[in-house]
Amino acid sequence: MAEQITYSQAGVDIVEGAKAVDAIKPLVRRTYRNEVVGDIGGFGGLFSIAAAKDMEDPLLVSGTDGVGTKLKVAQMLGVHNTVGIDLVAMCVNDILATGAEPLFFLDYVAVGKLSSEAMASIVEGIAKGCIMSGCSLIGGEMAEHPGVMADDDYDLSGFCVGIVDRPKMLDPEHVRVGDVLVGLPSSGLHSNGYSLARKVAVEGRTREELSQSRDYLNGKSILGALLQPTRIYVKPVREVMEAVPGALHALAHITGGGISENLNRALNEGVDAEVRLGTWDVPPIVQFVCEEANLSQKEALKTFNMGVGMVLVVAADQADDVMRELSKMGEKPFVMGSIVEGDGKVIYK
Repeated sequence: MAEQITYSQAGVDIVEGAKAVDAIKPLVRRTYRNEVVGDIGGFGGLFSIAAAKDMEDPLLVSGTDGVGTKLKVAQMLGVHNTVGIDLVAMCVNDILATGAEPLFFLDYVAVGKLSSEAMASIVEGIAKGCIMSGCSLIGGEMAEHPGVMADDDYDLSGFCVGIVDRPKMLDPEHVRVGDVLVGLPSSGLHSNGYSLARKVAVEGRTREELSQSRDYLNGKSILGALLQPTRIYVKPVREVMEAVPGALHALAHITGGGISENLNRALNEGVDAEVRLGTWDVPPIVQFVCEEANLSQKEALKTFNMGVGMVLVVAADQADDVMRELSKMGEKPFVMGSIVEGDGKVIYK
């Protein structure tokens, strides 16, 4: 008789997979809102939207994203419990741009060889990101890919659903000449531009060199500064929407493409965003990467966030109130420009 070849011998460890599920259960349950129905382990995640009946015209808003090659930095440093925050941030910050409240989140983790301990570390970050943004982690998938990925390699993707009442939705069509651009600072590169960042800041340097504390990075190492998690803006933005009704006209999440190719997404065809350079601080790690890459200012502004994580387009007569409320929440907002007549472009002064 032919010799039996098991799934485990083919490289997929079902036992370790079961251990991983048991390890992440308490992490996942910590994120549950009252609307979650059932528990982890079913074929589908259940979430009640009964609260939508109190809305005039409820709209579901969805977003999906990943972390990209920032994962290579996490693997080099051996720290895996922060990239999950990045994953959640990239998704919830995107749907926030409509004014939506994130409701629930799903994740997909692909690994070369499954380790329950490593998986728990990754999901720890995802759960923390969900708690920070007020959404529930109600499902996901762990996929082992032997022969396709290296044993210690992994990739992440996420999917988020939120809800917004159409009359309260933020929309580029609401933007008017005279509106003020209020920026919220980033924590660094966030999760974009890492292919370039790794090429100029990581390649050619030893692990010891990359792990050394640097004065010009405020005491962080290059790897540590590169691994700084993406900021989640859900709570401060939604709180200011409640505190100063009607003040926010549109939002721009500054991700891949930098300020130049994201702020224009918050504009209609009759206006331009006039950005005043030098009105905010650029994080040291962003300055370092731009210098190492010898980037022109124009190229830098369409590659990295340059220290701006989110831009709020605010009614001029309510801008002071918005700034005041954000400051109360511990934010450090800055006025970075205004809306002028134009045709949907970002221009710099």
